[in-house]
Amino acid sequence: MRIVFSGSIAYDYLMTFPGYFRDFIHPEKMESLSLSFLVDSLSRHYGGIAPNIAYTYALLGGRPMVLGTAGDDFDDYRRWLDSKGVDTSAVKQIDGVKTASFFANTDKANLQIASFFAGAMAYAAQVKVSHLPFKPDLVVISPDDPAAMRGRIRECAASGIPYLYDPSQQLARVSEDDIREGVQNAKMIVVNDYEAHLIETRTGLKEADMASNDRILVVTCGKDGATIHANGDRLSIPAFPEVHIIDPTGTGDAFRGGFLRGLSLGLNWRLCGLVGALAATYCLEQKGTQNHSYTPAEFVARFRTVFDDGGELDKLVR
Repeated sequence: MRIVFSGSIAYDYLMTFPGYFRDFIHPEKMESLSLSFLVDSLSRHYGGIAPNIAYTYALLGGRPMVLGTAGDDFDDYRRWLDSKGVDTSAVKQIDGVKTASFFANTDKANLQIASFFAGAMAYAAQVKVSHLPFKPDLVVISPDDPAAMRGRIRECAASGIPYLYDPSQQLARVSEDDIREGVQNAKMIVVNDYEAHLIETRTGLKEADMASNDRILVVTCGKDGATIHANGDRLSIPAFPEVHIIDPTGTGDAFRGGFLRGLSLGLNWRLCGLVGALAATYCLEQKGTQNHSYTPAEFVARFRTVFDDGGELDKLVR
């Protein structure tokens, strides 16, 4: 199964705040909000939604391709992805522009306040699915420049290419019509529970609407696991127990990477979700979105300490 992962490519700047945001944000004073948090740490990591998902997919033995735009500072990042088995031949570098940057501050409750600088992502519409030398089996349309996301939705629909719609962070920027169009033509939709609520608020589309017409809907719920709506069934997927929590950044991307690797191997929906759950936990236990590491054999061994796969995960280690 040939999957193309489109979306933002970014550097992540991650900070930790040794308190609770809730102690300093007062709803009754929102009209005069002006805050600065003194953080304990700052580190730079490789990030962006498309490479984050692709990284976990590659860890599990897949050969993903990333499609998107990056800046003239992308060379070291490209070498990193190539070394991990991620195909970056469809990444276009934009001269004179820096790679997009994500700034996230995480408090003691693992809540985040984040900002995003688009940089080279603003040119993402220049890179099209039709430019690829092959027809993908699935295109992941994750957060990117809104015009690029709209274009990829329409390209895939017109060409009969199945796509997974993952609007997540861009739900605040894309239009209601874009959301409806993205949902309507999707083969699969993956959002978290807050994003599902936001889609309903903005468009009136409930989870039942998103899961209709044979679409697969996956709703991730953090520590409460995930729910998969497939073929009229509703499957509850538990979270995989962590050894320790370091940083929640990128756990949703890791879940998607694991889920899609399971899909590519022909696993049932429950096992796809459980593979995603463990992949998310590995990410949760590290700082950064591409610092978790394991072999497929190590992954399967840990999986089997909690879940029974009936031997199906042997497909990961063949």
